[in-house]
Amino acid sequence: MQTFGLMVATAEGIGILHELTGVIARRGGNIVSVDIQGEVAGEARTFFEIEMTANPQELVDELATLPIVREAALVKTLQAIYGTRIIIAGGGAQVGQVALGAISEADRHNIRGERISVDTIPLVGEAPIADAVRGVARLSRARALVLAGVIMGGDIERAVREVREQGLIVVSLNMAGNVPEAADLVVTDPVQAGVMTVMAVASTAKFSIGQLNRRVF
Repeated sequence: MQTFGLMVATAEGIGILHELTGVIARRGGNIVSVDIQGEVAGEARTFFEIEMTANPQELVDELATLPIVREAALVKTLQAIYGTRIIIAGGGAQVGQVALGAISEADRHNIRGERISVDTIPLVGEAPIADAVRGVARLSRARALVLAGVIMGGDIERAVREVREQGLIVVSLNMAGNVPEAADLVVTDPVQAGVMTVMAVASTAKFSIGQLNRRVF
């Protein structure tokens, strides 16, 4: 199986995705992810990441024969370009400091062939942060979440436990509230929290949260 990216520009209308996926299925393609981009000037663009054993160019050529298709082309996958994603959410100042550590450490691994990207979202309030935590589990390529703030608890703590059950790594700053009790790892220094999170997801780092003798630093 090889994984490749496919960008298709089509007319806008009902049943477009059905026609595209029908061709992909007939060619034996397994759709790993799909992103339907916004319609612009009557044209819709859909990005697929597909696994298949056959020559992907044959799939592109067949898609190009559909009346609804204006352009179809092979492109690099987002995994190849942006790689694993780390999400940092919480208070603005704390988020910035965690990002400083994460971006610096990610750069060290990326120049060695790794692909790690860092996303940030400053948020205030229990409900918005809890929604963001649950949303990370639905994000493509997201492997770790860092919660950066001075106090978090309630529904945020419940959300943390939910996403950890789905395989997401959650790192928390050492803050007030019960979120640190629910996280995989608790780090007091925000810069160090960013560094350790990158190390936890990097294939080029010899570091595993599961091998630590303690979880609070």
